[in-house]
Amino acid sequence: MTRILAIDQGTTSSRAILFDVGLAPRGIAQAEFPQIFPRSGWVEHDPAAIWSTTETVIRRVMAETGTAASDIAAIGITNQRETTLLWDRKTGRPLHNAIVWQDRRTSETCARLRGEGHEERIRETTGLLLDPYFSATKLAWLLDHVEGARARAEKGELAFGTVDSYLIWQLTEGRVHATDATNAARTMLYDIRAGRWSAEILALFDIPAAVLPEVRDCAADFGITTLFGGAIPILGVAGDQQAATVGQACFRPGMVKSTYGTGCFALANTGSRRVLSNNRLLTTIAYQLDGQPTYALEGSIFVAGAVVQWLRDGLHLIARADETGPLADRADPHQQVILVPAFTGLGAPYWDAEARGAIFGLTRATGPAEIARAALESVGFQTRDLMEAIAADMGAGPEGSAETLRVDGGMTASDWTMQFLADILGAPVDRPQVRETTALGVAWLAGMQAGLCPDAEGFAKAWALDRRFTPAMSAENRATRYAAWKDAVRRTLSA
Repeated sequence: MTRILAIDQGTTSSRAILFDVGLAPRGIAQAEFPQIFPRSGWVEHDPAAIWSTTETVIRRVMAETGTAASDIAAIGITNQRETTLLWDRKTGRPLHNAIVWQDRRTSETCARLRGEGHEERIRETTGLLLDPYFSATKLAWLLDHVEGARARAEKGELAFGTVDSYLIWQLTEGRVHATDATNAARTMLYDIRAGRWSAEILALFDIPAAVLPEVRDCAADFGITTLFGGAIPILGVAGDQQAATVGQACFRPGMVKSTYGTGCFALANTGSRRVLSNNRLLTTIAYQLDGQPTYALEGSIFVAGAVVQWLRDGLHLIARADETGPLADRADPHQQVILVPAFTGLGAPYWDAEARGAIFGLTRATGPAEIARAALESVGFQTRDLMEAIAADMGAGPEGSAETLRVDGGMTASDWTMQFLADILGAPVDRPQVRETTALGVAWLAGMQAGLCPDAEGFAKAWALDRRFTPAMSAENRATRYAAWKDAVRRTLSA
């Protein structure tokens, strides 16, 4: 057995990547699927599309690389987090479309619970803020709005899961209903200190425990699939941002990575220390091995790569994503246009579900180049918001703010964007040689569990730099630009 298969089920596409035992990628297949927007602020996925594209890309990458099931030692699964599914345990049929992590339909529910004084207890238990982003209110909405769902759930007839659980169920043909600690930690139902589902929080949301999956380590036995010509064990699972943290070998406290996909997510390893943020960051589980959780602080930005999709599909300013950097480079340097991409609210450190996007500084001379530049710069500005909050929470010293940021995800292919990121942070930005760090992380988890890959120390030694971006902007210009951003955000907030 010479291959490890990583399934990377994301917000806009499903991918399958084959790695060799040295963790070098040997083949990749990808398939996009539709986004469903029933109302303003609502985002859904068709569960059938999630599964069919996943199955398709697995078969395609195996066929294109001439790989048989007998060649694959293990499967690792990484997934869009918080997206919520509810299905029939007997038939496997979903009761409703998946409610996506970006969905804001439960904003009023969160505001009510916050007004009733529940947020602090939720934060102490789960490490999360009371926000529609997480799975708990999405699941409660499904139980309340799908006819007969609550009664059936209480009878044990239904199963809840984030996307990893749903894929495990499909791959094992209903034999395994499980998740890993990192995905459980994103539901707002899991006690991250005790390492179990919280009966208190379940009662608050009126969610029957019978619907919940079993929680396992990130490297563990998640069952066997026989759908692809032979038996292949599923041995690694982690939510996409935690998988990227692992893939970036951020195993030491104080190390920080930032992933740029549809959204942007920065995680800072805090080791065995569960740091509760004073700056509205999230406390979460970075990974769990041998029953021992490693914690992290996380800042989440809802719109990163999605702003480039908006330029392409919404404004039609570009035909391809890779046109954005060259277009931005042609922008008039004397115009200071700022875009706050609060299309579905603002994430950390603001957590304003009702904020909406805005553009400031428009003139008659403003054109596509200036809008493109503002869109790319918004990602850097938002990242600085996160890094400042992380630094404040972690404090000074060896476990304080990282001197270097490790980056990954699709947007890191843009040298223009990465250079601006380094400029506005005033710190080096390191891009690794293997940019598929999310898939790499879960491939390592599965490969380690299969006995084919080295331990964390050995894996960290193999991390290799592609390019370091160093700051070239003056401190005065950096301060002026960031102050203008903060003022624009202030004008965008709902309260």
